[in-house]
Amino acid sequence: MIILIRSIPLAAALSVLMISSTLSGLAQTNAYPYKVAQDRMLWHDNVDKEQQKLIIAGGGKRDSLIRLAKDETVNLQVTDALVRQVDELQQQIEFDSTLNTNNKKKYLRALEFLLRGFHQAYTTKEIQVSAAPALVAAFRQAMELDRKGESIEPVVTGGSYEIGKILVECFLYPTENAGVKPARLYLVRRYCEMHPSLILNYLHNHPGLPFEDSLIVIAGHHDVRQLYDFAAASGELGAHIRSCKDTLVHTVAMMANSRSGQLYFPFLDNLVKGRITTEDIDKVKGDELNYYRLLVRTRLDYAGRILPPERDTPLEMNALTDMLMKKGKEIFVREINALHTVENPAIRFKILDPLTPAELYYLIVLSEDEIYTSSYLGVYERIFQRMAHPYGDSLIMQVHGDYFRKFIKMAAAYNKLDHFLGTMDKQNAGTIMKSFIIHLEKANEEEAVDVADSYSSIFEKNRPLARFILGEVKANYEKNITAGDKKGIVIYSLLETLFESADTTNKTDLSARLGIPPIYSVDYSSLADDSGRVIQQVFFYGDQDKDGQNSFSNFMAMFRPRPGAKPEWKITENPQWVTITSVRGKPVMIFANKPLLGDDDPDDKAQKALAAYLESRHMKPSIVIHRGHSYHVKYTIYQMPATARIVVLGSCGGYNNLSEVLKINEDAHIISSKQVGTKTVNEPILQAINNTLLAGRDIEWLPMWRELSTHFQNDPAAKEKFDDYIPPYKNLGAIFIKAYRKAMDSE
Repeated sequence: MIILIRSIPLAAALSVLMISSTLSGLAQTNAYPYKVAQDRMLWHDNVDKEQQKLIIAGGGKRDSLIRLAKDETVNLQVTDALVRQVDELQQQIEFDSTLNTNNKKKYLRALEFLLRGFHQAYTTKEIQVSAAPALVAAFRQAMELDRKGESIEPVVTGGSYEIGKILVECFLYPTENAGVKPARLYLVRRYCEMHPSLILNYLHNHPGLPFEDSLIVIAGHHDVRQLYDFAAASGELGAHIRSCKDTLVHTVAMMANSRSGQLYFPFLDNLVKGRITTEDIDKVKGDELNYYRLLVRTRLDYAGRILPPERDTPLEMNALTDMLMKKGKEIFVREINALHTVENPAIRFKILDPLTPAELYYLIVLSEDEIYTSSYLGVYERIFQRMAHPYGDSLIMQVHGDYFRKFIKMAAAYNKLDHFLGTMDKQNAGTIMKSFIIHLEKANEEEAVDVADSYSSIFEKNRPLARFILGEVKANYEKNITAGDKKGIVIYSLLETLFESADTTNKTDLSARLGIPPIYSVDYSSLADDSGRVIQQVFFYGDQDKDGQNSFSNFMAMFRPRPGAKPEWKITENPQWVTITSVRGKPVMIFANKPLLGDDDPDDKAQKALAAYLESRHMKPSIVIHRGHSYHVKYTIYQMPATARIVVLGSCGGYNNLSEVLKINEDAHIISSKQVGTKTVNEPILQAINNTLLAGRDIEWLPMWRELSTHFQNDPAAKEKFDDYIPPYKNLGAIFIKAYRKAMDSE
């Protein structure tokens, strides 16, 4: 091998010289340094052609090396294997007196397939170029076994998957080696074990594998959701999954074939471990309150087990979280939101009467994107009213610190952080806030965004606490520098920059400092399409409570002319949407679907029809506005075009929504509100945007927000609501997501 050759410089030089001269001669005359029988010349030539292809693929240098790697040592090793050693094998086959001419042709063809298989696998990145020496060595072993009439299976199973995959294709003609079939089965198993997410699809398309049961277990433990879907399906694979004896697979299969399967799924880990039975769940699944309580108890159990000393990883914890969030919103939050006009809190919040502090806690932290300000304040107040000892640190300990960053972020946003910290002694309050900042390098993106999002409110309301947080961020940045933790360095560097920018005396240009597109302005040219039009799309939803219908009426009133005034907008409509077109200034077109209500979801059909219309006319909305209840926003985001540069979310600015919008357009400018959207604020904001567009000017958020603030100065109620709106340059959560993803991508 080349390692031995390199240890003897003269031998190395002679080896490379022999490779170069041999191939040079072949390129010119197809001559061989030994006599080749005329009837086998074609088979030798085919091997040589495959060698030439590899040299050409590597750049075709004059020294005839196969240069597929950046490392010259690797190139020497690969060339030695695929040129010198293959040449030796050719000569060995040609001179072997124990082989008849058909067997010589057989092994020459096998060599051709070996080189071609390597070339194809390298091109498709299925094999490392450095594997060439091992591949040729394995071929020698397999050829010797084949000559003896023995199976090549031991060679395939003793090497890598990539080498085995090439080898089995070399011993098919004229008669297939006895080891090919079992080796293929082995390779299928190896491939499935390497790619567990593909197992069930493979088994669906290739039924009857002898090791199907063991692969089902591997696939099931890798992706429980996928297992659930396949277990629910009819057919041979579904039947095999349902008959599997593995505890997890059996439990999931049982759930998948039960009408209550989705209600069982959040408790999967406890079901598998025997901590709960389906009978226990059956007792409460029809009772909304008690089912919610069981979800909370299970979440508290899981949250405790994640921590030391257990450090457990409960199965499908996300499924539990999703169901807890869903039920909390559907049963409790939407009702108290809907009653926001009811003045008597005993009536409005009556549905919360049975709930414990921990159950109320999860209502808050898992409904960030839906809960109204007044609803939040009512729930928060009841948490501490119902605690025997109303200490904030006791509450966080009771929930094992679960979602505590979200709780603190929301307390800051709704001006309750000082109260929360005031319920405990100063030392514990300091510990809580230190915990709020530390170990973000080990946390998920959402938790870092919660910390970023909280700072504006803290800076405005509590400067000493803001200074403390900034100091902790700087200290943690230094710790991560020392530890060499790249993720931590990125997170704390971004937080430090964002927090320092909150002090306007620093005059921090966040766009320049963070290396992201402008956040203080949007160029008019980036909003206008090739025809010079600014296209807006507004999403409305029909509601039983008429909220969407009323919102639509208020919206349309903005564009209808006042009595005696010249119309500034032209309105046309059809049964599904309206088109609003400017009649003065720069061309602006606003398309809004009608908020239709009915059994067949007519507003969804209207939105799809409008989207199809816009696409057919190559109209690409650069401004998207969501109008309606926050639980509709996911449908707006799902349909949001990637061209949206300004996105108005209303009261739907929680992390999940920000994250999804920025996945669609990483540079989107997002306007959101901590409170339910209101006509008195929405209309002036939209009018300010439209007036700027009609004038053909860039959107400048700072002066626009100052003017709007002045506009609301004489209306305290409206000013209070306006202050709950977050302009793009103050949306530290969105800015953090943009900068963090950019920085981590570059890392």
